[in-house]
Amino acid sequence: MSRRIAVRVTRFLTTVVATLAAGVALLLAPAGRAEAAAPQQGTTSGAKATAKRTAAKRTTAKRATAKRATAKRATAKRTTAKRTTAKRTTAKRTTAKSPRKAVAKPAPSFASLWPVKGPAPLPGSILPARRIVAYYGNPLSRRMGVLGEYDVDDMLRRLDREVAAWARADTLTPVVPALHLIATVAQGSPGRDGKWRTRMSDSLIERVYQWAQRRNALLFLDVQVAHSTLQEELPPLAKYLTRPNVHLGIDPEFSMKGGHAPGKRIGTYDARDVNYAVNFLADIVDEHKLPPKVLVVHRFTRPMLTNTRQIRLDPRVQIVIDMDGWGSSSLKKGSYDSYVASEPVQFTGFKLFYKNDVRKPGWHMMKPAEVLALTPKPLYIQYQ
Repeated sequence: MSRRIAVRVTRFLTTVVATLAAGVALLLAPAGRAEAAAPQQGTTSGAKATAKRTAAKRTTAKRATAKRATAKRATAKRTTAKRTTAKRTTAKRTTAKSPRKAVAKPAPSFASLWPVKGPAPLPGSILPARRIVAYYGNPLSRRMGVLGEYDVDDMLRRLDREVAAWARADTLTPVVPALHLIATVAQGSPGRDGKWRTRMSDSLIERVYQWAQRRNALLFLDVQVAHSTLQEELPPLAKYLTRPNVHLGIDPEFSMKGGHAPGKRIGTYDARDVNYAVNFLADIVDEHKLPPKVLVVHRFTRPMLTNTRQIRLDPRVQIVIDMDGWGSSSLKKGSYDSYVASEPVQFTGFKLFYKNDVRKPGWHMMKPAEVLALTPKPLYIQYQ
């Protein structure tokens, strides 16, 4: 009897111990593993429901993540497409703005000012049907220009080459050669009369006139009045200006109205001075029944010539405003635009320097084609 009771107690105790061990194992196991293992252990219906909800949440999360990834990829594709389109558009715009072939530049704003509305050319007028190409200087000085730098034969041959170059550059405009002599020269000292200028002798003027005749060329007599005036300096030249192939030049640079020494400052002329020269020449034309005269007025700054709108045009005198500054081609073009082309008088000129235009590295003396690209095209070309 006692043996049976002992067996039963032992079995009971074994069952209790096993049950307790299983409970402790469940409490100590990780949550994930418990969830995964629960179905194998025959969990209750509540546990099953919890497991289903957890699985659903995971599925929903995976789907949301997938959607977000898809959206990001789509956005990235659209952004890339937009960038590619923008690049292509920019490339097209760049190509349109910067074509490989050079295009003509638009005409300057002052192009509409030319040609100047003025009196129609009289018979025998040189301009605008022809272009004048002149050598400038004085035989008494090699430093004042090409006219005196070389012996006469060499000088005339050089002039021939320039005339031919201009004839090739503009086949529609015949070229007339000319010598431009400084007949009244500004000086660095007052002189006996305090006028700071020297008049060239009759023999020198006649000599240069004969040089011009050898090429059937024009002769210009240039005046640097210094402390004198045009009213004093032009009458002594009248005997030469009565010849049909002799013309006049006046230089404001050496008209020292302020009393300064020539060369220390740049001088000036006013419209009144130009009008006096025009009237002086017009009277000679009428008196001697001559073709119209050409009057060259030098200019390379604005103050050199004031009140240009008050310059009166006369069919007996053709006025040329000559840009005679030296320097780089860009500087010369700018001066031409600013002081000649933008303040139209009648005709324009352009001066080229064999030495001063090439004084610095990168500078060059402009070729005829470059000068002809200016607006308006100069009809008087002077070399110094």
